[in-house]
Amino acid sequence: MHVYGTRDLQRLLGIGPASVRSFIRAGHVRPRKGSRGRLQFTFQDLIILRTARTLSGANVPTRRLNRCLRELRKALPADVPLSGLSITAIGDQIAVREGLQHWDTESRQYLLALDVSVEAGGEVQLIAREEAPPVDDGSLHYDKAYELEDGDPSAAIAAYQRCIAANESHLEARINCGRLLHLAGRLDEAEKIYRGAKEPNATVLFNLAVLLEDSGREEEALQVYGEALEADPELADAHFNLARLHERAGNRRESFRHLLAYKRASD
Repeated sequence: MHVYGTRDLQRLLGIGPASVRSFIRAGHVRPRKGSRGRLQFTFQDLIILRTARTLSGANVPTRRLNRCLRELRKALPADVPLSGLSITAIGDQIAVREGLQHWDTESRQYLLALDVSVEAGGEVQLIAREEAPPVDDGSLHYDKAYELEDGDPSAAIAAYQRCIAANESHLEARINCGRLLHLAGRLDEAEKIYRGAKEPNATVLFNLAVLLEDSGREEEALQVYGEALEADPELADAHFNLARLHERAGNRRESFRHLLAYKRASD
């Protein structure tokens, strides 16, 4: 069974962490905890969350919304069906019917092809619709790489590289890929990945600076730590590393300044 993380909810449904937490507190979804304590949601959870967001936006009364979602969860099949679903809620009654249209669950086209609407009189409808194939934004490669990190770092690196090839602006793939390459001692490759970022990013720049420092290029590291702080002035670890490097170089005033900034950012 495929599971989805909080990043998937943001990407696929546009639901941020705060809204997800409120729906969890309300008992609409009960995600499991996977490795590293990350929340894992099922395909059915995604349908529930999308419906909950739409009903909330339509100002459906809370008591009726809760009953409607409970009935929807009961009616949804345990496994993702190979055919489309037609889901209709009238009052507090939910009907689920498998249609004839087939969807590609691996590409999430099935999920993205569900519309939720609230009609006049309070009728709630989730309607399957046909869409063009989704554009490859590297997300599937990213998800695969993330799953492989602990068990097979080399395969994870290759999957992250495929993600970046499909979507050069995927910063999280660059950060994770660069980190794994760095840990594997493939410093030149990691540096190339970090420097390929199209926009300034504090985490990318900080990781690049650490790599430069590990390569013995401390002058370059000082400059890049500074660039990381331009992107995020409150990046505490960058202040700490700069304080350490300036102390080593005999620049005590600069070292003290960054040490104070580190303490402020850490509070």
